[in-house]
Amino acid sequence: MATGSEFQKMLDGYRLVTAEILYRMPDHPGLFQTYIWQEYDLAPRYPALSKFLDFWEKNLEGPLHSVRIATKRVISPAEFPHANYEAVLH
Repeated sequence: MATGSEFQKMLDGYRLVTAEILYRMPDHPGLFQTYIWQEYDLAPRYPALSKFLDFWEKNLEGPLHSVRIATKRVISPAEFPHANYEAVLH
């Protein structure tokens, strides 16, 4: 279930982004390992993912090989239709 801040992000256009990060093992450069990262982020620049990848390159030993991104807009405008109805109750 989404918290209030996550729901607000969805309304503001954030998308659920899943990144499959393929990196080389530090001790065995011929072997690859997969890491899955998932967060709400803004397309097309993906600032949260970019920040995470910058952190990875500066602080972790496993060099990045490739990153695949899948994204899905969780809430779209079509899901919030406006009603043309008004009722007054006494």
